[in-house]
Amino acid sequence: MNATSSDPPLGPPVPNWLPRQLPPLAVMNGRTCRVEPIDSTRHGKALYAAYATDREGRLWTYLPWGPYSGPEELCARIDAVRASGVRPEYALIDLASGKPFGQASYLNIDPAAGSIEVGGIVYAPAFQRGIAATEAMYLMMRHVFDELDYRRYAWQCNSLNARSRAAATRLGFKFEGVWRQANVHKDATAIRRGSRSSIVNGRRSRLLSSIGWRQKILTLKGVS
Repeated sequence: MNATSSDPPLGPPVPNWLPRQLPPLAVMNGRTCRVEPIDSTRHGKALYAAYATDREGRLWTYLPWGPYSGPEELCARIDAVRASGVRPEYALIDLASGKPFGQASYLNIDPAAGSIEVGGIVYAPAFQRGIAATEAMYLMMRHVFDELDYRRYAWQCNSLNARSRAAATRLGFKFEGVWRQANVHKDATAIRRGSRSSIVNGRRSRLLSSIGWRQKILTLKGVS
């Protein structure tokens, strides 16, 4: 139907749009890391050991789960998430050691709108802000935009989580605002405000190139 001047505005057109496929549990290979479907048997104990280097439990302050009492509890959580089918979850593997250093998920997936979020991100302390962690985010973003052809890639965190908000900015996400009283903290002691940021497909080529070249230069310089 042709639009006329009296029609209410609807926004920019999306020619030939079709719903996107759900992200498959696929392996994503990089130069310093590999992103692979998480498996409690293969990854659980090693992840627990990596996270245990965080003696003060700061990794879990703003996450809706953790800390874990032992590897068995972490493995049970991994199995429960996989059985639910709600969000594809991945282990992040350091290629130098062959060991997992973190995990991340795709969530809040809306194929009809071409919108998807990256979240549930945990890095062992030694890998935070490192090359492998940056490349893992690059691989997951590239998979969403260049292989699945989604339009929007989102990042959500507690508005008080300064490190997560800084990471989003460093990776090229644009801050969109704060959702007041978004939910309740896991221990039911505080109201959680949600900080929302995103990258849309019109900016993806420049951002992916920038992140990819930054990672490549750091690797060649031997920066960790």
